[in-house]
Amino acid sequence: MYISITGLKLNGPLSAPRFWWHALRSMAQAKRAPGNISADARVIDGVHHTLTVWNDRTAMLTYLRSGAHLQAMRAFHGIATGAVTGYEADAAPDWTAIPAIWRERGRWVTPGKA
Repeated sequence: MYISITGLKLNGPLSAPRFWWHALRSMAQAKRAPGNISADARVIDGVHHTLTVWNDRTAMLTYLRSGAHLQAMRAFHGIATGAVTGYEADAAPDWTAIPAIWRERGRWVTPGKA
């Protein structure tokens, strides 16, 4: 299976409404996307994390490049900064491991590459 982890820090409190509008729509899209096994989100130490588990990387990329998630990526730099990581695994990590995985493996998203 393919594990995808994101962690986003809002640019400021005024970014929250736009963040939540995109986040809720993207999570709903992920949960019904073909190939999605699970999708969850949590705020840990002020970082908005997502953990999605997919049948394979292709399913995740199909989701990533369409619908509400594509719109969120286009709006990202006006809302937050953050890092993403993805990898193959036999099991999803426990939420207690997510911050460390994100810090160690995360690739910071730069303008034009969200």
